[in-house]
Amino acid sequence: MRSLVLAAAAASLLAASPALAQTPPPDAAPLPHRQGLSMEMPVFAEDEALQAAVASTARPQADRARDGDRHPFETLTFWGLRPGLTVVEVEPGGTGWWRNILEPYAAATGGRYVPVGRPLEGMGVADGTADLVVTARAYHNWARDGRVEPYLAAFFKALKPGGVLAVEQHRSAEGLNVAETAPSGYVPESWLIHAARRAGFELEARSELNANPKDDRDHPFGVWTLKPNRTSERDGRALTIAERAALDAVGESDRMTLRFRKPETAD
Repeated sequence: MRSLVLAAAAASLLAASPALAQTPPPDAAPLPHRQGLSMEMPVFAEDEALQAAVASTARPQADRARDGDRHPFETLTFWGLRPGLTVVEVEPGGTGWWRNILEPYAAATGGRYVPVGRPLEGMGVADGTADLVVTARAYHNWARDGRVEPYLAAFFKALKPGGVLAVEQHRSAEGLNVAETAPSGYVPESWLIHAARRAGFELEARSELNANPKDDRDHPFGVWTLKPNRTSERDGRALTIAERAALDAVGESDRMTLRFRKPETAD
């Protein structure tokens, strides 16, 4: 049995504080620095069905090749995935990287997987019935056209009290305005946390599972310069062979991994 490797998971219970749509207000409660987070190891039982879904050869080879960068077993365990849950994934994308794990896992464990492309047109489940809403690598897009606030409200409404909002997102440096970072694919972690809190969520835990200190976020074509997109030419600018090799050595982006919970007392 594959051992559960979560040594990279840094989780911390944090108190709620106000939020702004762009950047945290000057008087907002400061967030602990990532290096100052508790390194307590969450205790989870082994999930053989999840191990099987991740290891399945039915997943595209290109998906499985990214497991070393994206840590699917550890990340889903950190988010609290378990058998029998109703899982909604928002904007699964054309390749369906998470879907290719979540959908067969749900089928094998008596759960339900619901892909949603347009949350404002419906979340695919009755209000207050979802156990887990998965959002991955999309907040930079939503931040650019004002979708973050209404989307978070839709997620909150779909989740049952005690349900979890799961977040994986490219992370910019702190202290920057999301309006300046989002076009390059990154957003500040504190901005996203404050936005979720403003929507009513409680930040339950944050993890460094998907952190990448090699990513300096300064790339010619934004986050898409890195793997897996590997954009190498645009608007007359082309990477040299040496630049391409150096950027490939970075791997995938530096990402925040967050677990929010809808309060048990929420209406």
